[in-house]
Amino acid sequence: MKFLKQIKALLEGVFIVFKHLFKKSVTLQYPEERPVVPEKFRGGHTLNGCIGCGICRKVCPCDAITIENEGKNVTSYKINLRKCMFCGNCQYYCPVSAIKLGKKFELATAFEEELQVELVNDSNKSKEDNK
Repeated sequence: MKFLKQIKALLEGVFIVFKHLFKKSVTLQYPEERPVVPEKFRGGHTLNGCIGCGICRKVCPCDAITIENEGKNVTSYKINLRKCMFCGNCQYYCPVSAIKLGKKFELATAFEEELQVELVNDSNKSKEDNK
């Protein structure tokens, strides 16, 4: 009786192997083939036009955002990716839509220093270039 159950299990396994043997593979050859990122994917942050109000820092549930500013100019905008859970609150509550969660998904690193990302505020940069 036990022998028949083992034979049945073996035949079921062989059947499953043959069933999948002729189907198309779903595995991507990653570096050469890039995955399609969904439209609402929340990846790496970008900053453009920050006014330094600090609302994003206040609504961040894990306290991952640090902002330093002099007057109305943002001097430093840092995000600790080690803490960040990519919830999107910073993007949702920003009054000028300055911070966005982009499509960048390759954020893994072996060095802890690289997880402290300093974003450049493009609007301040362009204002300085025009002077």
